[in-house]
This record gives sequence, structure tokens and C-alpha cells, in this order.
Amino acid sequence: MSETEWTLDTLNKAYQQGYMTGLAGKPNEECPYRHDVLKAAWEAGWDDGSGQSRKGSKERKKLRLA
Repeated sequence: MSETEWTLDTLNKAYQQGYMTGLAGKPNEECPYRHDVLKAAWEAGWDDGSGQSRKGSKERKKLRLA
């Protein structure tokens, strides 16, 4: 399948890869996709994973201060 074609499975895979990258605290410049739709799915996952990572860091910091 070329990158110009996509399915729900490929969108889900791109999202999951982006989520794990964001959760790991890696920069969004690591996106491996160039196709707009797949790149958008990856970036949405990265945003969610990055936000979850920051949320977890804040909660751990609060626990240490308590």
C-alpha cells in the first residue's frame, strides 16, 4: 500500500505510533509520515500522548510535594 492510500487500520496505526512517541516525550518532528491524512492522525496521537505524559509528570510532582 502506498502512502497516498490509507485505511482505518493505517490511520489507527499512525495514531498509536504518534501516541507512543508523545508519551515517551519525543519531539513531534519524528513523524515518519508525509501524507497529510496519515500525518494528521500521527500528530493527533502525539498530541494526546504528549498531553498524557505532561499530566502524569504534574501528578507525580504533586505527590512528591505532599
